[in-house]
Amino acid sequence: MEIALILVVIAVIFIMRTFKIVPQQNAWVVERLGKFDRTLTPGLKFLVPFVDRVAYKHSLKEVPLDVPSQVCITRDNTQLQVDGILYFQVTDPMRASYGSSNYIIAITQLAQTTLRSVIGKMELDKTFEERDMINASVVSALDEAALNWGVKVLRYEIKDLTPPAEILRSMQAQITAEREKRALIAASEGRRQEQINIATGEREAFIARSEGEKQAEINTAQGEAAAILAVAEASAEAIRKIASAIREPGGEAAVQLKVAEKAVEAYGNLARVNNTMIVPGNMTEVATMIGSAMALIKGAQPGGGAGGATGGTSGAHR
Repeated sequence: MEIALILVVIAVIFIMRTFKIVPQQNAWVVERLGKFDRTLTPGLKFLVPFVDRVAYKHSLKEVPLDVPSQVCITRDNTQLQVDGILYFQVTDPMRASYGSSNYIIAITQLAQTTLRSVIGKMELDKTFEERDMINASVVSALDEAALNWGVKVLRYEIKDLTPPAEILRSMQAQITAEREKRALIAASEGRRQEQINIATGEREAFIARSEGEKQAEINTAQGEAAAILAVAEASAEAIRKIASAIREPGGEAAVQLKVAEKAVEAYGNLARVNNTMIVPGNMTEVATMIGSAMALIKGAQPGGGAGGATGGTSGAHR
């Protein structure tokens, strides 16, 4: 019974040493008789009992590593308290096992020394502006050295940059002064733009008024010209109608009557102005005046000519 129990225990130990299950995203380094033999990938694997053994187990996942805070001195001799976080991944399990006794400590120390070197080449103001450049420089230096350790450095991020309290107060005062300067500049620019807008508005208003006055003068002139033209056209039409009426039967007698009426009216007005009744000494003068007027009207008619004027003169002599 005891022998059977011993055999069962030996069989269990044999099975445990023979069959190995490697989890996903893991790599196990196997040594045979103390020497590197192979790397086990995820899945069910077989080992030679008491000959092969799993010496190292590595996770192939991305690992975040907190880099301890440290004091760095900038190019302008200012102390900065800097801490960051590093992301790396094991890419070669064999080198990660034998390349360094502790690659995590090696990466941490190298990250700190590289960070001090990069910040030491920069001035204080640049350290806040060039974080991306600092991160890239640290990653580049670490990645080159970590190849021998079977590790790939993916990225480095600065978590905090803390200058001394005196520097913080000076920076705050500088920021306040800069903001006040920007506010004054913005206010002056606003006043300048306001004055420009007012001047532009006044100029445009003056131009608009002058254009309106100009157009009003043009419209007035055009109206006066149109009125003069209308009066001239009406006078011409009236003259044409009078001439046409004179050429018709009885027209000449009507004209003589009209001229006689005007002459009598003129004598009457003259008498009223001088408060004296003036009567022509010879009434034939009125007939002579009418005859002269008729001679002028006939001379103005087509074909009237000198004959009409002569006839009028003869009448006056009679």
